[in-house]
Amino acid sequence: MPDRLSALDASFLYVEDQTTPMHVGGVAIFERPASGFTYEQLLALVGARLAFLPRYRQRVLGVPGHLARPVWVDDVDFDLNYHVRRSALPEPGSDEQLFDLVARLMSRRLAPERPLWEAYFVEGLSGGRVALVTKTHQSVVDGIGTIDLGQLILDETPAPPEPFDDLWTPRREPSRTQLVLDAVSETVQRPGELAENLRAAATDAVATVGKVADTVGGVAATVVRPAPSGPLNVRVSGGRMYAVVRTRLEDFRSVRAQHGGKVNDVILAAITGALREWLLSRGESVTPTSTLRALVPMAVNDAETAEYATPALVGNEVAAYLVDLPVGEPNPVLRLQHIGHAMDAHLDSGRSVAARGLLKVSGFAPATLHSLGARAGGSLSGRIFNLMITNSPGPQVPVYAGEARLVEMFPVMPLMRTQALAIGVTSYHGGVYFGLNGDRKAAFDVRLLGGMIEEALEELKGAHW
Repeated sequence: MPDRLSALDASFLYVEDQTTPMHVGGVAIFERPASGFTYEQLLALVGARLAFLPRYRQRVLGVPGHLARPVWVDDVDFDLNYHVRRSALPEPGSDEQLFDLVARLMSRRLAPERPLWEAYFVEGLSGGRVALVTKTHQSVVDGIGTIDLGQLILDETPAPPEPFDDLWTPRREPSRTQLVLDAVSETVQRPGELAENLRAAATDAVATVGKVADTVGGVAATVVRPAPSGPLNVRVSGGRMYAVVRTRLEDFRSVRAQHGGKVNDVILAAITGALREWLLSRGESVTPTSTLRALVPMAVNDAETAEYATPALVGNEVAAYLVDLPVGEPNPVLRLQHIGHAMDAHLDSGRSVAARGLLKVSGFAPATLHSLGARAGGSLSGRIFNLMITNSPGPQVPVYAGEARLVEMFPVMPLMRTQALAIGVTSYHGGVYFGLNGDRKAAFDVRLLGGMIEEALEELKGAHW
């Protein structure tokens, strides 16, 4: 019997439309080695690793009449060259040109009739650099059976791509009759699912996606009221703006040493300070009690499954926490303290996964953990938070794709229907890299916000208490 999509995975497909593609992206920038790093070498590297990711050669097949959720089937026409594509900027390509390209690529939906992922090998960057832009649908990466492609192709030591023989043979696609028979058999065992499947397929799946009961971390009191209104919560358009911020991990550590808290608290405080200035620059009303509510997915220990969990994710799951960011507080140190107190409930629960634990994950874990964060956010109603902020620590030593050294890595988090901004943060080899994905109409000035994050960090560094 084919592998059926879970209710959550199916909901990501049902809720998707032209303005809100449900994929998570990443922008990896590499230093091209003297031996070269070509499209053909990347193709060989990805091809050699696909045997570990069978989901990446499968597509979604619907069940006639929506009698059951869709199933995963092998793509008998799988074409690696279709999924790993070649692109180039006019030399010498600037970072601004690269991120404009990223915004255009991320605004396009993945083809539903093919495996739900794409990768773009971008040449022509200044300084002899190359970039790899990846897109993976939220229904693909579950962190257990399937991790993100960006995690699998990165290694701790440089090595030329290994030769591989593509001996993969796809399984025959089930017939319509077989799909119906399987669905009827499951319906007999679980009759309630038929009505749920028909309802989800016939609507925009808001009822399926808008689950709030599973939110944890002592925030149940805030779940019952909607998030504060403001410019971040509008119906998004189909266009995107993408901006990045480059900072140093040592700066966040120095603020932590001076004022206490965790590095993650300092990162959230810098974002909060930037959001405050951004709102003021737009003429928005900001009072001393003004807040913006962030959904902050974080890795937690699952005590029940940790013993049996795959080593690929150190036995953790990702839970969504709601944090009210005090954008009305003018004092940067008080902002940091407010955020630290808000995060203490999670840390005191005993389920949090320390950064050093996540760093033991094989490969480049942030690629997968950002995808899991998007899944956690996508399972909740967008009415209860203003924006999503994911932060995943990465290794503090260089990693490589083949012989090419990874220089920088920026996440690209998806937007929900009524949320104009999402922020992903990744630390790697001494740097902390922010990726800001904004709606082209509602967050046209997302690059200005990026500069304000740098200014807010400098404010925290210079603050005295």
